[in-house]
Amino acid sequence: MRLAVISDLHSNREALEAVFADLQSQGVQRIACLGDVVGYGPDPEWCIDAVRARCEISILGNHDAAIFDGAADFNPNARAAIEWTRERLEPSWWSALDKRARWRWLQDLWAQPGRRMYNEGRWLLLHGSPRDPVREYVLHTDGYLNPEKVASVFAGIPDLCIGGHTHHPGLIDDQFHFHELPAGAASYTLELPRGRKALLNSGSVGQPRDGDPRACYAILEDERVTWRRVAYDVRAVQQKIRTVGLPEVLARRLELGR
Repeated sequence: MRLAVISDLHSNREALEAVFADLQSQGVQRIACLGDVVGYGPDPEWCIDAVRARCEISILGNHDAAIFDGAADFNPNARAAIEWTRERLEPSWWSALDKRARWRWLQDLWAQPGRRMYNEGRWLLLHGSPRDPVREYVLHTDGYLNPEKVASVFAGIPDLCIGGHTHHPGLIDDQFHFHELPAGAASYTLELPRGRKALLNSGSVGQPRDGDPRACYAILEDERVTWRRVAYDVRAVQQKIRTVGLPEVLARRLELGR
C-alpha cells in the first residue's frame, strides 16, 4: 500500500498545485482527500475539479458539509467564506454543465453516509474522529489535557486512523503522547509497528496551522507514514483573497501558518 492523503485544501489552488507536483516527484499514484475541499480560500471551483479528477477517494469535511447544513456554529470569518463559496458554486437553472457537475459532486459527498469514512488495510480514513468523522476535533494537546476523550476516540480505532480537521500534522500514540513534526523539515517519517494503535493527522494543504506556512500532506504505507512539506506562492493566494473580498484575516494567516 502507498497512498497519499491530502486534507483541508480550503480552495487554495496554488498550494494544491504544488502538492500535486510534489506527489509526482515521489511517484505516488493514488490519492485520498480527507475533506474540506472548500472554505476560506478563493478558488473553490478549481479545487473541486482537481479533486474530482485526481483523487480516488474523497471524504466529507465540515466545511464541505456547511455549504448545505449552514455555518451557524462557525466563527464570523469562516462563516463569511462559506456564504461567499455557496454563492459562487450554487447553480441556477441557466448555469453551465460544469457548474452543475461541481454542485452535484459536493452534494453527493454530503448526502451519502458512506462518504464519511473509508477503510483500507490497517488504515481508517476520515476528517474528524471515529466518534464524529466530520466535526470532532482531536487536538494535539488532548492527550494530557483530556485523556478520557482520547481514550474514547482510541476505542473506535481498529488499528491506524488518519484525519485532518485541526490542520496540525503529527501522531498521537497509544500512550496518548503527541509526536510533532521537526521544525523546518521538508520530510519526516515515522515507523508504525503492528499491534500499536495510533491516531494521525495529515496536516493541511491549504491553510496550515502549526506555525509552518508550507502545504503539508502524508504518504501512507503499511508500516510507516511520511509527511511532506511543500512551499507554494502564498502571496499570490493572499492577493486573490483580497481581490474577491474575503476577510483580510484569511489572507494574513497564510504567511504565518496559523
